[in-house]
Amino acid sequence: MAVQMLTHIGVCVSDLERSVAFYRDVLGCKEVGRIATGGEPSERLLELPGVQLEAVYLEREGYRIELLYFPSPGAVGPAAPRPMNQLGITHFSLRVDDLDAICAALGRAGGHVLPGTRMDHGNTHVCMAVDPDGTRLELIQAPGDPAALPDPVAPE
Repeated sequence: MAVQMLTHIGVCVSDLERSVAFYRDVLGCKEVGRIATGGEPSERLLELPGVQLEAVYLEREGYRIELLYFPSPGAVGPAAPRPMNQLGITHFSLRVDDLDAICAALGRAGGHVLPGTRMDHGNTHVCMAVDPDGTRLELIQAPGDPAALPDPVAPE
């Protein structure tokens, strides 16, 4: 028995086209597919009676995100950042070449930087931001290999 591969990470959104534009135009993802489904067997699999689902698959550097929009029964929960210590997926981390430019672009597209999270440590600049539905995005501008594990930012 072996897992063959991680295929995607799902993110529930309240406005599918707004989120597609955000992830495509601000974060540089490429749309690779769309599906629409409902009724059985989706109701059983998703444990949502009366479910209607529209999903868009986006890719970047081999990673795939599935944006999930539920016309029925609708989205639940607040469109606010989850606490970092809440169990489950906490955030997406992205290396960027110009933190200020990305922050401005995501603000224009319905996201925002979380106040007080900006830190500058030498040539490394980092902040937490959110997409239009409150999904956390850790944005890191740092020298070196973008694929390298991040160095912890020490308090100044």
